[in-house]
Amino acid sequence: MKTRKLGKTGPDISEIGLGCMSLPDDARQAERIVHAAYDAGISYFDTADLYGRGRNEELLGKALGNRRSDIILATKVGNRWTDGRDGWEWDPSPEHIRKSVQDSLKRLGTDYIDVYQLHGGTAEDDLDAVIWVFEDLKREGLIRHYGLSSIRPNVFLPFLKNSSAVSNMMQFSLLDRRPEEWFGDISDSGASVVARGPIAKGLLTAEAEKRAEASDGYLSYSSGELRELITEFSKLPGSLHSAALAFVLDNRTVAAAITGASSEEQLNETLSAYDNMPDLETVSAYASLAAKEHYEKHRD
Repeated sequence: MKTRKLGKTGPDISEIGLGCMSLPDDARQAERIVHAAYDAGISYFDTADLYGRGRNEELLGKALGNRRSDIILATKVGNRWTDGRDGWEWDPSPEHIRKSVQDSLKRLGTDYIDVYQLHGGTAEDDLDAVIWVFEDLKREGLIRHYGLSSIRPNVFLPFLKNSSAVSNMMQFSLLDRRPEEWFGDISDSGASVVARGPIAKGLLTAEAEKRAEASDGYLSYSSGELRELITEFSKLPGSLHSAALAFVLDNRTVAAAITGASSEEQLNETLSAYDNMPDLETVSAYASLAAKEHYEKHRD
């Protein structure tokens, strides 16, 4: 497993990261997946306090055990649960962040978080206050680096430009090329992209045809357009899964492709795809078939 540096000042992380949101709720099953990922060379593990009302952090913390010092642990903050209410509320206040980091540390069974991320954001937020509290948490040693998870240019651009953030997690794949427009700005700010959704909910795997048949479409692709595109992909050499990962990792602004796994089988499929990524000429052939899109909202 190769590694890349996260931003200009962040740690080296594995090119494939484990998105832990998909971990099964059974602690033993989750542990087997986490251990298999670690044994395969995956060093970047991503979770959030939102997932399962914190249960996901607990599962990951227990699964890591004495491996904690050997991995890069990332979690997120900004969504607040209220007892007795369905759903959650957005709360990026410094007070909430300070309370949440302590809760996450406890659930994860650690005394520091490697990458603490703002889990979303709006243009109306006081981003300077968020940056200030993140910097404060760094000075206190509770977090080592920070970033955000946002697809809104009017949020991630000012956040990255006015801070020492090392990353922005964004959905990016052959089927969602909207982030490409902003890679230069993100890199210039000293940050990397952490790509989530690189296989587009399984539409870029061996199950592509079946999933496309059951789908109503994906982003700007209608159902028919999606099926047609996957048929064209199938005419190209190599596996679609491998090409999808190679496409995401082809740009050096991307530090890692984050893939979920609800079973060891799914994890092994991703690892096999990574090990068999095609050459750049083949990747370019796949990319030439995929539409280039742009974010239509949250630009100003």
